[in-house]
Amino acid sequence: MTTPTPQGLTFDRAAARYAANRPSYPPELLDAIEESTGRPLRGARVADVGAGTGLGTGLLHGRGAHVVAVEPGPGMAREFRRRLPDVPLVLGDGNRLPLATGSLDLLTYAQAWHWTDPERSVPEARRVLRSGGALALWWNDSDDTVPWIAEQTARLIHLFGKSGGTGPDPQARFRRLPAGVHFATRQVYWSRHVPLDGHLANLSSFSDFLVLGEERTAAFLAAERALLAEVFPSGTVEERYVVSLAVARP
Repeated sequence: MTTPTPQGLTFDRAAARYAANRPSYPPELLDAIEESTGRPLRGARVADVGAGTGLGTGLLHGRGAHVVAVEPGPGMAREFRRRLPDVPLVLGDGNRLPLATGSLDLLTYAQAWHWTDPERSVPEARRVLRSGGALALWWNDSDDTVPWIAEQTARLIHLFGKSGGTGPDPQARFRRLPAGVHFATRQVYWSRHVPLDGHLANLSSFSDFLVLGEERTAAFLAAERALLAEVFPSGTVEERYVVSLAVARP
């Protein structure tokens, strides 16, 4: 996104909510990245593009990678710096990376590749990666094979005319990968338990809700609360996810 889209920049208005409620990623994802690239993350020089509030960056840093974050949104960048003050961060985007040529072992996009123009972001990936370096893209989608999640997705499709941020068929992620680049793909299934309020706050942080308007968002979330209270009478929601990972040496 040389010029971030208006919908993409709506995340800036909800950066703290995004950081507090969005799901992170399971350790098995990092294992899969290491297996797919054939090298450990520890000691690797990595740039995490579209880093947001640092969910993916923090995990890479925790594995011992030397990470620099790239983020186009000033609001998200401020939240990132609050959460990860010791990790370098630069403002920029995947279509014009503010990074030196041949400087990286790994370039990552955690739920951010779809905001780029592949005609620009693929050449930029090739430019900044060292020989043998890898590009890793991943998306964290709700697992629609779970009945209550499928029903919620149907309600979101009715509201927005699309998935509303909870995720399409995860296989669709792989069908939309850029042509001319060979990706090895795999999926990681995982889950987390959160309070009902946390689940609804996570929903409300998606970009479609951020542009929907407060009144319509509040009405949808109130109805969703009533429905999910019947499914999870304890007040704790089990969210099930599938991470779709694609790794290439472009």
